[in-house]
Amino acid sequence: MNKQNLRDMKKEATANALAEAAFNLALEKGLDGFIVEDIVQRAGFSRRTFANYYSCKEEAVAMAAVIFKGADEVANWIENLNEDMTPLDILYQLMNLQQTGEHFMKLRQLVMLSQQTPTLEPYILSALRSLQIAAQQFISEQSLGRYPEGYTHLLVGAVYGAILPLLDGSMKVLFAGESAEETPNTITFEYYLDKMFSYLRKGF
Repeated sequence: MNKQNLRDMKKEATANALAEAAFNLALEKGLDGFIVEDIVQRAGFSRRTFANYYSCKEEAVAMAAVIFKGADEVANWIENLNEDMTPLDILYQLMNLQQTGEHFMKLRQLVMLSQQTPTLEPYILSALRSLQIAAQQFISEQSLGRYPEGYTHLLVGAVYGAILPLLDGSMKVLFAGESAEETPNTITFEYYLDKMFSYLRKGF
């Protein structure tokens, strides 16, 4: 591993630690219940280091949404991807992997925080957009030119658009680790995902 890779990994780890600290503080105290100094103390960095990565505490909280704990699992999955797999099937598996890693749970918590503190909304929208762009670029790379670029944009946009109602509470679903007893009359994320992708496969 070269020095550049080590440097990049260290920078990523620092950014993630600051974002996680900010996110956890927001859950514990609400966005108005802490300041940047609290974030850096919890993460073990200086305020100057924080300023190198984030412009404000809202941005740090929102960027926790793009940290995916199952990165190693995804890397192994990518390595073993079938080249003939369609973009739709790739997205389906990716969504399942992210749900297993409790990724959507964190996104939903962030959206709920933004409902309480509107100043967080622009930063969450930016984080969600970065996830969508990353997925679209990945799908385009894996497609090896077999599909028009407009198709991958449309497909990823449709999938992420269908996920938003799960995050803002418009659709009641159970994510991994949640109990049906605590939230009755809800469907599982897997059921919703299967239904959504069946619509995409068959057309409306």
